[in-house]
Amino acid sequence: MNYEIVTLQKKTLVGLTARTSNNDPQMGKVIGGLWKRLFGENIFATMKNKVNEHSIGLYSNYSSDASGEYDITVGCEVNDAADIPQAAVVKTIPAGRYAKFVMFGDMMEAVGNAWQEIWGMPLERTFTGDFEEYVSTEESGGSEIHIYIAIK
Repeated sequence: MNYEIVTLQKKTLVGLTARTSNNDPQMGKVIGGLWKRLFGENIFATMKNKVNEHSIGLYSNYSSDASGEYDITVGCEVNDAADIPQAAVVKTIPAGRYAKFVMFGDMMEAVGNAWQEIWGMPLERTFTGDFEEYVSTEESGGSEIHIYIAIK
């Protein structure tokens, strides 16, 4: 799987969060439930100060490495987090170097397959904050998704 190294500025994310791990049998339900709430309860649609219409899934606050617990936050980037929905939290995507992967296709399938490959790659990960950015979402399955992995 190809990627490019990019340097990103700090981003402010507002969204819903939960704690899980890749070993948790409920991981899919936890993450899926956050996405359902984000869109089903109109939190995303009514979010103020959005930078764009991209949705983001942030993995942060890792307890150790990819095998430990982490926070999953789903939401969007904002330029001002002063007026956030009651259920929402504010998270920071740290500035730094990232391996950027770009994929197209069905959101669930493309992202799942990408993560399977990423976990097996010899990246020098920092575990400071990795995220998926859903650039475009198409009902037909032609979505564009970017995955950013924080690296040294």
